[in-house]
Amino acid sequence: MPSTCLALILAAGEGTRMRSSLPKVLHQVAGISMLQHVMRVSRKAGCEAIAVVAGNGSEQVSETVAKEDGTAEVFLQTERLGTAHAVLAARKALETGSDHLLVLFGDTPLLSPATLTRMREKLSDGAAIVVLGFRTETPHGYGRLVEDGGKLVAIREEADASEDEKAITFCNGGIMGFNGSHALELLDAIGNDNAKGEFYLTDAVEIATSRNLPVVALEADEREVIGVNTRQGLSEVEALWQDKARLAAMAGGVSMTAPDTVFLHADTQLEPDVLVEPHVVFGPGVKVHTGATIRAFSHLEGAEIGSGAVIGPYARLRPGTRMGANTKVGNFVEIKQAVIADGAKVNHLSYIGDAEVGRAANIGAGTITCNYDGMNKHLTRIGENAFIGSNSALVAPVSIGNGAYVGSGSVITMDVEDNALGIARGRQVNKAGFAEMIRARNAEIRKARKDS
Repeated sequence: MPSTCLALILAAGEGTRMRSSLPKVLHQVAGISMLQHVMRVSRKAGCEAIAVVAGNGSEQVSETVAKEDGTAEVFLQTERLGTAHAVLAARKALETGSDHLLVLFGDTPLLSPATLTRMREKLSDGAAIVVLGFRTETPHGYGRLVEDGGKLVAIREEADASEDEKAITFCNGGIMGFNGSHALELLDAIGNDNAKGEFYLTDAVEIATSRNLPVVALEADEREVIGVNTRQGLSEVEALWQDKARLAAMAGGVSMTAPDTVFLHADTQLEPDVLVEPHVVFGPGVKVHTGATIRAFSHLEGAEIGSGAVIGPYARLRPGTRMGANTKVGNFVEIKQAVIADGAKVNHLSYIGDAEVGRAANIGAGTITCNYDGMNKHLTRIGENAFIGSNSALVAPVSIGNGAYVGSGSVITMDVEDNALGIARGRQVNKAGFAEMIRARNAEIRKARKDS
């Protein structure tokens, strides 16, 4: 029978070095909070249950947890008495009797599902505790993994370590797994007889060893267990996440001409044969289908891009944008809450909001849909093969029929029927000699200003 697993995420750290009113675990990497990253990786590793231990800012943490996963529970740690004390704040969740318990930290967003799966495999093989470690040439500040004959016998915190133990380069990554049949008895046995007077979760290793329970250390990449404590650390983790995501995208068939300048969101979806040019930013909710090109200096959010579409350069696609196959959006175009059907073009200096644009329609430069009346948004419909002349304003609600034309410079306030020409502008009048009169008047004004 498959084993059950509880992921218990410690998220009570105050994060004072972040110098922020926002709880540390809610600071974002790739557009979502670090806590959400850890919750998602827990689910991917097969954890059916998630418990989060919060401290200061628990209301904000609870809101994030509920939004991310409605089945996850939040527990409050009212006193800061160490990691084991924090874990036991979720005693109710521990008592449900999951086969595996993974103790994670809400500020380690680079952890991978594969690593957690490896830990669970060791627990299934009979380990009472699995400790995730990493090797570093600069171990100062980390707890050391103390081994004897190749077996893990203790985790020694820096403040309590001997000189020989401080020389150990195999360090504690903080992440621990417990066999559910031993978890509570080991946690309850942890005391606080140490330099800080705290209940260290890591003491469970020595307790398990003293009871002849098997303890296993697994080595992970140091980058996976990096915890964030400062704004600089947050930026470094963001850079690592972006590097990994870009490499994964390119391995999946995406081309990036300058990968270091492209920024992805945690939920960005790029299909094979997509080309992304330099300095492109993907906000939340973007999916780009195969063969599309995203040209330089474009910003996309909440948008779906059809196969073969060309977006940009310097385009902004806002939430609710749906671009069909082989569509085109050119430079300095903004599109919001609009469906652009296959083959339609919005090439220059235009704003299309709250609109439906039909197949093969052409939107001329400088066209805007006037969708907001100060209180409500209204819809503009543009039919198939319609042609909207440059510098036109379409005042919604309004419909432009299939095959219709709108004359350049028009302000359209009424529907234009199929295959009709809509023109709404003042008639041109040429006044002979007026240019000379205007120049003479301007010269007199300039001279008067100089003389005054």
